[in-house]
Amino acid sequence: MSEQILSVDGIELCVESFGNPKDPVILLVMGATASMIWWETEFCQLLAEKGHFVIRYDNRDVGRSTTYELGSPGYTFEDMADDAASVLDAFGCKQAHLVGMSMGGLLTQIFALRHQDRALSISLVMTSNFAPDLPPMEEKVVEFFSNVGSLDWTDEQAVVASAVEKWNILRGSKHPFDQQKTARLALEEARRARNLANMNNHALVTGGESYLVRTHEIPQPALVIHGTEDPIIPYSHGVHLANTIPGATLLTLTGTGHELHENDWNAIIDAISAHAASVK
Repeated sequence: MSEQILSVDGIELCVESFGNPKDPVILLVMGATASMIWWETEFCQLLAEKGHFVIRYDNRDVGRSTTYELGSPGYTFEDMADDAASVLDAFGCKQAHLVGMSMGGLLTQIFALRHQDRALSISLVMTSNFAPDLPPMEEKVVEFFSNVGSLDWTDEQAVVASAVEKWNILRGSKHPFDQQKTARLALEEARRARNLANMNNHALVTGGESYLVRTHEIPQPALVIHGTEDPIIPYSHGVHLANTIPGATLLTLTGTGHELHENDWNAIIDAISAHAASVK
């Protein structure tokens, strides 16, 4: 189906679905500063072909969902996790399998504890519970984000170039970098956003701490997927997460960075689909 705007508790969330609504639901939750289009359309279609009803959506402050005053996000990570429940409500889904990428994985962990009866399983991609003894992001990532503040967000060409640079920095060494496709997605994101610069509000969102110290209590079957060359959330975060959540399974993507590279899709989609199907 085409994109639609849901009105939920005074905000708007842009959503899109793929597949048969009668199939088990998989809800995709994207990471910080990225709209739902980074769950690429073909990725969603391939996952749906495995026998799932796939839903993706724009978080607050990205894409076509509600935006807030720049520098003052009026919501918490708990609110964002509750947005996932609201999306499911709008589709009439009582339960779903959640898949979260990066910040979306953080939200998925919160959801799993906050809405325990609604998450059938969780898949956590390139994410963490951010325990204090885990290593920080690499310096090249820190340097990139420290320079984003000077970007002219009204200059479409500059915005696209910055996005291409970001994803090039976050990738691993295993796969070639598709600059043309990345630029196309970045341009699509720029042109469909209500207020593109507002993606930076995600860096200011607070909350979630009381849940992230309880990941050892997550009751749902968990799949952790992590690349060994992730420069923003190092691989050891994924290992720690898999060791912390009872019974969790770890899928290691050797040579992969902080990315959903097309060459990894088969492995990722097969793992997510099998994980969801294993839950009765």
